Amino acid sequence: MKTNGFWKYLERESKPRKGLMPAEWVMMAYSAVTLLLLLFLSTKIINHHAMLWGRVQAVTMVIALWIVYRIYPCRVTILFRVLLQLALLSWWYPDTYEFNRLFPNLDHIFASWEQQMFGLQPALLFSQTISSNVFSELMHLGYASYYIMIVGVPMYYFVYQYKDFERMVFVFLTAFFAYYVIYILVPVTGPQYYYLAAGIDNIEKGIFPNVHDYFLTHQEALPSPGYTDGMFYQFVLSAHNAGERPTAAFPSSHVGIATIFIIYAWLTRSRRLFLSLLPLYVLLCFSTVYIRAHYVIDVLGGWLTAVLFFVVLHNLYGVKK
Repeated sequence: MKTNGFWKYLERESKPRKGLMPAEWVMMAYSAVTLLLLLFLSTKIINHHAMLWGRVQAVTMVIALWIVYRIYPCRVTILFRVLLQLALLSWWYPDTYEFNRLFPNLDHIFASWEQQMFGLQPALLFSQTISSNVFSELMHLGYASYYIMIVGVPMYYFVYQYKDFERMVFVFLTAFFAYYVIYILVPVTGPQYYYLAAGIDNIEKGIFPNVHDYFLTHQEALPSPGYTDGMFYQFVLSAHNAGERPTAAFPSSHVGIATIFIIYAWLTRSRRLFLSLLPLYVLLCFSTVYIRAHYVIDVLGGWLTAVLFFVVLHNLYGVKK
C-alpha cells in the first residue's frame, strides 16, 4: 500500500538498485582520472598528500552511504547520497587550482579577446558605471543565489518531480565535473585575480601582460566592488574567503549550471520553479561580470557549454534508461 506525506520518503523500495547511481559513477571516474594526473605530477604538486587523502575519503563516504542505502533503501537514503555529492563539490573546486597553477596562465589571451570584442573591459567598468548601493546588493544577491540553486533545485525535484530527480542530478553533477576538467586544463583566473596581477594601470590602458606562472605562488584578488556593508555583499565575501581560488573562470560554471536549471524548469513545465529562478538567473548572469569574477567571454562560454552539456547528458541518461 502506498504511503502519503512524509512517510512516503521512508517507504522501503520494492526494487532497490544494486549499484551506484550514475552521478556517483561520474564522481568515481573524475576521482580516478585526476588521481592518475595527481600521481603523474606528484613531484610538482604542493599539496599532493592532502589531495590523495581527500580522494580516499570521498570514495569511502560514497561507499558508506551506498551501504546505508542497501540496508534501508528508500528516498531518504537516496537523498543523502545526492547531498553528499553536492557537499563534495566545494572540496573538488579548489582542487582544480592545485593542478592548473602548474600550467602557464592564459588570462592575458582572454582579456585581449574581451578588449577586441568590446573595445573595453566590461568587468572593470561595469561597477564604476552603475555604482548605487541598491544595484550592488542586487548584483550580489544574484551571485549568492547560485549557492541556493545548487541545493534548492535538487530539493524541489526530490519533493515535487521525483520521477525526474535522478536524471536532473546526473546531468547537472556531470556538467559540474566536465567544468572541473576544463578548469584543470584551461588555467584562467578571471578579472578579480588577473587585473591585480597585471596592474590596474595596464588594464585601463588596454595592456594585458602575460603573468606566466604568477598564480603558482599568489592567490590575492581585488576586493569585490559595490556596497561593502550590504548583507549580500558580505555573504559573497564570506563565500569567497572560505574557498575561492584563482581558477575556474572559463567557462562560467555559475552561468552554465544555472542555465541547466532554467532549461529543466522550462522543459518540465514547472511554472513555479521557472518563475522563481528566472529573475535570479538574470541577476546572476550580470553579477559574475559586475563583481569581476568573470569576463563576458566566460558568460558566453557558460551559455554555450550549458546547452551542449544538457543536450548530450540528458539524452545519454535517456538512452541508458
